[in-house]
Amino acid sequence: MTHSVRIIVGLALAGAASVALAEFPDKPITLVVPFAAGGPTDKIARDLAEALRKPLGQTIIVDNAIGAGGTIGSAKVARATPDGYTLLVNHIGMATAPALYRKLSYKVPEDFEPLGLINEAPSVVIGKPALAASNFAELQQWITANGKSVNMANAGLGSASHLCGLMFQNALKTTMTTVPYKGTAPAMTDLIGGQVDLMCEQAVNAVPQIEGKKVKTYGVTSLQRLPLPSLKDTPTLSESGLKDFNVQVWHGLYAPKGTPTPVLAKLNNALRAALKDPELIKRQEALGLTVVTDERLEPANHRKFVEAEKNRWAKVIKDAGEYAD
Repeated sequence: MTHSVRIIVGLALAGAASVALAEFPDKPITLVVPFAAGGPTDKIARDLAEALRKPLGQTIIVDNAIGAGGTIGSAKVARATPDGYTLLVNHIGMATAPALYRKLSYKVPEDFEPLGLINEAPSVVIGKPALAASNFAELQQWITANGKSVNMANAGLGSASHLCGLMFQNALKTTMTTVPYKGTAPAMTDLIGGQVDLMCEQAVNAVPQIEGKKVKTYGVTSLQRLPLPSLKDTPTLSESGLKDFNVQVWHGLYAPKGTPTPVLAKLNNALRAALKDPELIKRQEALGLTVVTDERLEPANHRKFVEAEKNRWAKVIKDAGEYAD
């Protein structure tokens, strides 16, 4: 091939690539959810998929790639072709996995392109129906008196309830017996049945049980009270004595490392548009979630936020000594 021919071919390929980028997306996009269908992250992803469909003009397919505390689905996206057609919705586990798992097949956030934060989800400390404590002060006294005999359920290593439980024990300067389950549903069933004492669960899962008076409520983990009818009179843990206690399960959107900048820009613009969708906002608020509208919607700030969360949780997890191979 002559030099002039190579130049022509190169220009042709570059032109074709530019056209492809300009036309993105021209086929359905897959949104990987690293948790089971029906769970909080899945519900959030499906609402987001519908809202993204409008600005992107394409079908968004939700793919539940579950297992290993969300790391299997995350690894799938990290290895995916960086063309913008495979994206990840993940929660706070994105930042905690590096500390929880000794053998992680990807790096956070280095192997991803953070596209922006989606929402923040406060949790609620709830107890079994027969628990003697009627408010947080009484609960704190009961925990102090019973120590390790107190059972605190969670939905498994790396789950939101596991992480919140660690931070709750850290704030109380106590150690309870943590009881991991394979998901939120069996943990909640045993809490309602009185087999375990406490759980720190996302409001989206706790509210139906609170409304049904199947569990006792002791405090919300955000700095502000929640406006939901069943929780508007429930104090925050911070105002109850655990000063500045603030544990929120955030969710973010990610693309594989190396995704072209113009594609990332289109995806970020689509995310911003989706998070202004009135129907999406309505659904998120009904679940007790707050849609993000601040600087963390900007990819560079989202990356800084993940780094800060990674460092924050590394110490908590290290102090608790809870790891997985």
